[in-house]
Amino acid sequence: MSLVNGKWTGPIVDNHFHLNRKGLFLSAAEDFKNAGGTGIVLVHCPDFSSPPTTSKGHRDSYFDTILMAEKVREKIGIDVRVVLGPHPAAFAHQFELWFEEDGEKGAQRAIENYNDSIDVALEFFHEGNAVAIGEVGRPHWKTSDDVLELSNKLLEDTMKLSKKEKIPLQLHMEENGNQTYADLESMAERVGLNPIYLVRHFAPADVSTSMVGKITPSVNLGKDAIGKLIETCKLSDHGFMLETDYMDDPRRPGAVLGPKIVPKRTQQLAALSEENGLDEEMFFNIHQELPNMIYGELN
Repeated sequence: MSLVNGKWTGPIVDNHFHLNRKGLFLSAAEDFKNAGGTGIVLVHCPDFSSPPTTSKGHRDSYFDTILMAEKVREKIGIDVRVVLGPHPAAFAHQFELWFEEDGEKGAQRAIENYNDSIDVALEFFHEGNAVAIGEVGRPHWKTSDDVLELSNKLLEDTMKLSKKEKIPLQLHMEENGNQTYADLESMAERVGLNPIYLVRHFAPADVSTSMVGKITPSVNLGKDAIGKLIETCKLSDHGFMLETDYMDDPRRPGAVLGPKIVPKRTQQLAALSEENGLDEEMFFNIHQELPNMIYGELN
């Protein structure tokens, strides 16, 4: 038994975790482990001040994320899955800047750079160094209709690739209630992709099927969200994962949530399990069965 007397002793996975060599890096991974964590999904984070503009730039940047993952496995002794892809903020800002500088030629350059970044991520996936493409999606801030329309087109194109290559996507989206999930599900169905392989990062705590549909939510679980998660978790058809979106940004220590939070929230849920009818199967689904189904089992 892994759920005994309100304590969870099984696996604990943070589904969206960033690391930065200039941040806490290994110390952050160690904090996660010391809090009870057993595995992270390490999501590539570009240098937003100077994101790559060439295939070589993307390859070098991604490779550094892969090397960080290897170092965490070696030094800290936790499982690390790697997710690589072009952050929608980097793409949107490049598109806006290059369009302003060079009109349609600049816009086309931004599209080609996005496609290059996807192609390189796919190469690493085929080599066994990554388990998904992400985070991809569309801006969650007010932007021009041109950027939003193009972001939607590129996202749907990436879903086509996801279906063809059998590779899951981690998605960065705006907060717009059920409509966001419905939009994603419609896109997936247009290209014939099973929506369960779309992992909506930074998902709110309402995981009911009436909210998320067939999309897989990865819940950013701040302390105020536990009540909503408990209220809706039994209304979920296929389950959910938990994440911090820990940024490891030396300018913003602890942003978005700190590295200890997923183990901590998991134990808070475990402590409330008996009175709320949460069973061991739910915890295994969060931290083992659903990650294995989406990303593949760890070697």
